Amino acid sequence: MTKDLLFDMFYAAPELWYCLGGVFLILLFGWLYYWVLYLKSRQKNYFLNRDRERYAETLYASKDGYFAFIYPDEKIDDPRKNVVEHCSRRLAVMMNLASGTKTKFDDIVQNFYKEDTKKLQKYIDLLRNDGVSFEDDFMIKSPNKRLRLSGMRINGIDGNIYCDMIWFRDISLESQVILELESEKTNWFKQIIQLEDLINNIPYPVWMRNDKLDIFQINNKYLDFFENKSREDILSNHLEIQDIKGENISKNLAFLAHSVNKPKQQVVTVIKNGERKVYNVIETPFNADERLDKIYTVGALIDITELDDFKQNLKIHQNAHLEIMGKLGTAFAVFDQKQKLAFYNKAFSLLWKLDDNWLEQQPDYSSFLDILREKRLLPEVPDYLSFKLGEQKEFNSIFETKEDMLHLPNEQTIRRVRIPHPMGGLVFAYEDVSDKLATRRAYNALLSVQKEVLENLFDAVVIFSPDGRLASYNQAYLKLWQIPELALQNEPTMSELIEMQKKFFIKVDDWKTLKNDIISHIESFTTKTFILNRNNNDQVEVMSKNLSDGSIMITYKLIEF
Repeated sequence: MTKDLLFDMFYAAPELWYCLGGVFLILLFGWLYYWVLYLKSRQKNYFLNRDRERYAETLYASKDGYFAFIYPDEKIDDPRKNVVEHCSRRLAVMMNLASGTKTKFDDIVQNFYKEDTKKLQKYIDLLRNDGVSFEDDFMIKSPNKRLRLSGMRINGIDGNIYCDMIWFRDISLESQVILELESEKTNWFKQIIQLEDLINNIPYPVWMRNDKLDIFQINNKYLDFFENKSREDILSNHLEIQDIKGENISKNLAFLAHSVNKPKQQVVTVIKNGERKVYNVIETPFNADERLDKIYTVGALIDITELDDFKQNLKIHQNAHLEIMGKLGTAFAVFDQKQKLAFYNKAFSLLWKLDDNWLEQQPDYSSFLDILREKRLLPEVPDYLSFKLGEQKEFNSIFETKEDMLHLPNEQTIRRVRIPHPMGGLVFAYEDVSDKLATRRAYNALLSVQKEVLENLFDAVVIFSPDGRLASYNQAYLKLWQIPELALQNEPTMSELIEMQKKFFIKVDDWKTLKNDIISHIESFTTKTFILNRNNNDQVEVMSKNLSDGSIMITYKLIEF
């Protein structure tokens, strides 16, 4: 029934239904269109919110804190009518702010020192009033940190002012590192200046060559060899000191040192200020920048003119001395630092019965000892090899004159003196003292007989040598004058000996006069005997006699009643 009614209505007024259907379709499509726009708007807002969250989190994640003065948007009816201050979480943590992100800028300023506060406030006024950016470093009180503040204005594309932002960066560590680097830099500069002073005050020229052997560094003394030339001229033109022949003194030497990587030196002659000078030039290679393939050299020019003159004079004196030694009767020989025979005189070849032709071949000291052993002209030793080795070692151990005796199997005694030679090696002097030793033995035997004779005399006897000192005495003298023998060991003079007799003349009023009279009588050539009266009423007869060698013999005899 209802279905038939609807069909009747449709057929009664079809145009009306067509209109209603069209309106419905238009409303349906309109609703679908706006629904799609709504969904797109929601999607767009979602991504905008997500982007805003990302930007916010990005700001929060920054190592720098910030404070923003956010202004109302002038282009729209912004409900925010006043400036909004926003403190970031990072800034609150960085400055240890009690109010956290709700801290106002005036409270933040209180954390700075007074002078910094004034300066910061000026920066903020310029930023907020005129949009002037700034960047500067400040110290905060607690915790004691150094912060770098950067202020800037942020504008939109349409010219609207969004906000004024101040970024806070903690540069405490960087500042400390910079301070340490600045201090280290200052120390390095001081060391460089000290090294320059050291090099420039070295009293002789020094220079440095690169791996191409070009000089690129010199000291002040190097400039003395070039008149009216600056350091820059010398280095840019690679000017080098030249020898007397007009050739570079050391470039070839530097090439050789560079090639073998070992120091090289040579003696050169240079004309300086019109004078002939002798120098020792040295080139020393080294690895630059600690690289094995980069070899530089350091050169030096040392004045050895005086040393050269000294060597020449020394050579002249040596030749003169050798000429004199050659004419002396004492046997001389010189063995150089290589133990080669460098000089000998005729007396040397005669003493050791050596052939001159063999000596002219400059045999070494070892061969010389071997020849002497064959001739039985060396002391008899149980181990000849050890003896010879010890003799050779003494070339390096004798630093002053050394004397010894060589007792040969043929009963000869040779006095040997070894002296270090100025140029290395040893000077040997040999003297046959066999006769002298025999004479000395005879003389000692005579003295022994004389001493024995004196000891067998009943009278007290003393003998003074020509130099005025006690030479001999007997026990009878010690007993007569009660003098300890130890007191006579230092060979007293006549005055000192008579002073020891003073205790026997204590009753004498003027001992000094008596003492002088005793000495005068003893030394008199006319008075031969005189009497001394001692305290104990003893009388001692004193007799003096001048001997043929200038000695004085005094005899004391106790007179018995």
